[in-house]
Amino acid sequence: MVRLKEKYQNETVPALMSEFSYGNIMQVPKLEKIVINMRFGDCKDNPKQMEAAAAELGRITGQRPIILQAKKSVSNFKLRKGMTIGAKVTLRSDKMYEFVDKLFNVALPRVRDFRGTNANSFDGRGNYTMGVKEQLIFPEINYDEIEKLRGMDIIFVTTAKTDKESYELLKLLGMPFSK
Repeated sequence: MVRLKEKYQNETVPALMSEFSYGNIMQVPKLEKIVINMRFGDCKDNPKQMEAAAAELGRITGQRPIILQAKKSVSNFKLRKGMTIGAKVTLRSDKMYEFVDKLFNVALPRVRDFRGTNANSFDGRGNYTMGVKEQLIFPEINYDEIEKLRGMDIIFVTTAKTDKESYELLKLLGMPFSK
């Protein structure tokens, strides 16, 4: 964690300042927060599975997740207003850097046939979104204890104004983009 934060301050900031010719160090984009979202689509009727999934998300991130409820009723999805549909965690500062370090150096290399993350998943405002198909890639999850494989969405929110700035920031932090 400290290593990644120091890398940002000592290597990433000067590299971004020279590449985009910023006049002030405060213009350099930085990682603001990371939001990890897990949906409970198939187990919304089973509270034990929902609790287990939320506990797994908490173990992965080191922070207690917020349980999400439906805002509207949708009859096609058999969804009523107020039903539990997912969980999310927002990571900032030290926990965020710990998670990024663990994701880039431990979890993503454990993905089978991993060739890098998609470089086209930017939203146009400098934020990056990626999906993980199973929670087993994280070292905190024991294969024998899980009931079902669940995926999650990981959103990197940056202060970058463009996708190019955000791409360079994440690349310098160690994101393994595909060629």
